[in-house]
Amino acid sequence: MVSQESKTSSRGSGRTDGSGSGSERKRARKSRPLDETSLRDLALSYVARFATTGAKLEGYLARKLRERGIAEDADGRVREIDVTGIVTRFIELGYIDDDAYARSKSRDLTARGYGARRVEQALWAAGVEEGVRADHTPGEADSRRAAMLLAKKRRFGPYAPEADPDEAPEERHKRREKQVAAMLRAGHLYEHVAFVLEAATPDDLDQWLIEAEDEEETAKEAGSW
Repeated sequence: MVSQESKTSSRGSGRTDGSGSGSERKRARKSRPLDETSLRDLALSYVARFATTGAKLEGYLARKLRERGIAEDADGRVREIDVTGIVTRFIELGYIDDDAYARSKSRDLTARGYGARRVEQALWAAGVEEGVRADHTPGEADSRRAAMLLAKKRRFGPYAPEADPDEAPEERHKRREKQVAAMLRAGHLYEHVAFVLEAATPDDLDQWLIEAEDEEETAKEAGSW
């Protein structure tokens, strides 16, 4: 008769092929040194999951190579992998488009109330070249619109609740300073911040935005001649 202890021991040591559990096999695959094919597969997976730029993809692949190393070939030699070449090929195939990334990122950030400075910083951090950054940094109208949006979301300026007539001047000043700091951190120009916070009504801000839109439209029409 086989004891319960023996059965338990047998079940616990039943793996005799050395394959390990599924999670162990997965970890082993992830830590395996990379060749060009496996690195290209990682690149494909990355661009399929994330909107990215050439610089960000190159940084990701370089990090993976540092972490896992380069696999030896059939002759036992280690050959350098052309990471830049992989990224260049992905750009040629249209898997990566820095211009499209910059356009999308700029629209997303301004729609969330961030100013031109924060947009430019985000594009710089993503490795977008200066010329492309300049093409997609928000113009005057978009910058004003984003400042208005942030003020409305945070209830600043004319969007704020009715002021307490008994509020001490120093408290009023302290609140305004915090609002100025918040809008500057969001990347807005100080002149925009001051105008928004000092506006008497939302209609004043609407007119401010219309003026910028009209100026940009006039400039476009003049440039089309």
